[in-house]
Amino acid sequence: MELLNIILLGLTSLLAIPTLVFSFQVFFAQSLPPRLNKEIERGFRVAVLVPAHNEAEVIARTLSSIASQLGENDMLLVVADNCTDSTASIAAKYTKNVIERQHEIRRGKGYALDFGLQFLQQNELPEVVIIIDADCQLSTSCINVLAEKAKTENRPVQALYLMGAPDKKLISQAVAEFAWLVKNQVRALGLMRLGLPCQLMGTGMAFPWEVLKKADLAHGNMVEDMKLGVDLAIQGFPPSFCPNALVTSEFPVSTRVINEQRKRWEHGHLATIIAELPRLLIAAFKQKDQKLLGMALDLSVPPLSLLGLCLMVAVSLAATLTVITNNTVLIQVLSILISFFMVAVFTAWFKFGREVMTLKDLCGIPFYILRKIPLYFSFLLNRQREWVKTERD
Repeated sequence: MELLNIILLGLTSLLAIPTLVFSFQVFFAQSLPPRLNKEIERGFRVAVLVPAHNEAEVIARTLSSIASQLGENDMLLVVADNCTDSTASIAAKYTKNVIERQHEIRRGKGYALDFGLQFLQQNELPEVVIIIDADCQLSTSCINVLAEKAKTENRPVQALYLMGAPDKKLISQAVAEFAWLVKNQVRALGLMRLGLPCQLMGTGMAFPWEVLKKADLAHGNMVEDMKLGVDLAIQGFPPSFCPNALVTSEFPVSTRVINEQRKRWEHGHLATIIAELPRLLIAAFKQKDQKLLGMALDLSVPPLSLLGLCLMVAVSLAATLTVITNNTVLIQVLSILISFFMVAVFTAWFKFGREVMTLKDLCGIPFYILRKIPLYFSFLLNRQREWVKTERD
């Protein structure tokens, strides 16, 4: 029993920080500011970099959305990376700056971005670079809003990036859409209100050229955006959240494709926590930087389904221990933690997620969490380590 007590005490300590961080982020989140619809006049050059791997089905719509917001001195650059379809030829209808890259081993978005930066380095340099994925749509004035903020603040800027599920969605799709909204909108709004930086989200990212040109992008990290955000924050350029700029895309419809995508995201997320959290904490204490510490605390929050699962397991173990030893301290502490978690989830749904998910679907979240147990066991036993493109339906 003593060993179980020690294990449970350690688990409770590990769960307390991410649970409280997540809860406070939700409680401090405020409503979205009004969307800016007016055009912003700017007098500097912007390059929009679009990495694309076999995106022939969607890239035309994306490039059309981007091109309508660019000025005559701006550049739209498409990197057709290891493509075996007509991505490059379709892109050439929207911009003269289409470069193709082929490499059997060095595959992944990071390598494509690095290839694009090398091209920019050899041409007329922009003052701001904006990265947009090839399957995204932009809100009105998104490019100008991001560019102005990046130049003014001289640091990376992250747009609000949301993913939508089909209109007639399964409970699992509704929960996935809600979880994405909580991660990318609710928690980011809470951080913004507290004056803290956010994580980079992979698309809708704007960088001053002088900041981005020194970044290490040539790697196959599965969540290269999170690593880039940590790298730049440690260098003194923590990302800033910009909810006025909206970038959207859609979840796949196929269950198989969704599961593959989710495995890549969540395994990459967990691997990044293990690899980058200690480095970020050390830098925060060495530099005595509250923003780095805030970013580290945010990074400590694992995928919410895993956090919820761990809380459920810990409460079950504590209840068993209480029956055997009559010691109620741990069950009381864990009950408080899981109460915070549940109230935070409900608050996020009530304030931001009622259009995404019904109350009935919300009540089904525990069953959704249990279905993800194999995904987390596979992280321990057969972790996905290499970047794999999510196929279209």
